[in-house]
Formats: sequence, structure tokens, C-alpha cells
Amino acid sequence: MRIVQKVVLSLQEKEVLCQLWNTEYPEKLSYETIEGFDLYLTSLSNTKHYLLTDEANKIKGWAFTFCRDEEDWFAILVEKNSQGSGKGSLLMEELKKNKNSLNGWVVDHENDVKQNKEQYKSPLLFYVKNGFVICQEVRMENQKISAVKINWKY
Repeated sequence: MRIVQKVVLSLQEKEVLCQLWNTEYPEKLSYETIEGFDLYLTSLSNTKHYLLTDEANKIKGWAFTFCRDEEDWFAILVEKNSQGSGKGSLLMEELKKNKNSLNGWVVDHENDVKQNKEQYKSPLLFYVKNGFVICQEVRMENQKISAVKINWKY
């Protein structure tokens, strides 16, 4: 496995990442078109992508950092078959190398389903294990997501 850093993604990479996003995140967060996904990505500022690839250059995980309200934020996805194998922690360590702080939103319940109708399992414990603090008082609640803010500081 290796991690490739990129500022600009190719259309092919975006298609693979959109599929990964739609497969692993709750169904309510999915993108119907690659254009909608691309619009989301281009709306972010100072974006840096981290692609976790296998020996055949197949993307197994993806993380990205971006700036919002003068804070560093991130999102991370690892394909189901690679979860629980340390690959997510490997990606997190890479994100932390150039940052003093990282913020994210994490679904902290088991009420959502994925596109394949499987239950979406909250990754909250993964983030705690990787040094994040749960900001209980800061939540995002809307039709698409119910999540709590998490923060890591160097």
C-alpha cells in the first residue's frame, strides 16, 4: 500500500472516489452524478487529497483536507474490505503530518443505512483511537446528516 498526495484529481479518480463515497457513507449523503460530487469538491478551499492505493494502483482509501472558517477540516473513507486493517490509521497519520489541528464531522449513531441497505456503523471509536476529542456541544443536524464535531490537536 502507498499513499499518493494530489491537489488535482483526474476524472477517472473522481469517478472511483464518488463510487467509494456512495458505497461507504450513509445513503442520504450520496451523489447521484459525478457533476454533483465534483461541485462539492470544487466548493472546498485549499484541498489536498491522499489516495491509498494497492500494488495494482487501485484506490482502497481516500482522505482529504480542506480549509473552512479558517480551520483545517478533513474527511476519510476506506473501502469496506480494507476497514479494520490499520489502513485508515495510516491515512490519518499522513493527514496529521502537516497539520497542528484537524476537525471533522462524524455520525455518532447507528440510525443510517448505506446504499446497499446495510446499517452504517459509526466510526466514532476509530477517531477516538486516533487521538480525536469529541466536541459534544457542537453538532450538525439537517435532513442529510446528524453528526458531532471531532477535533485533533498536535
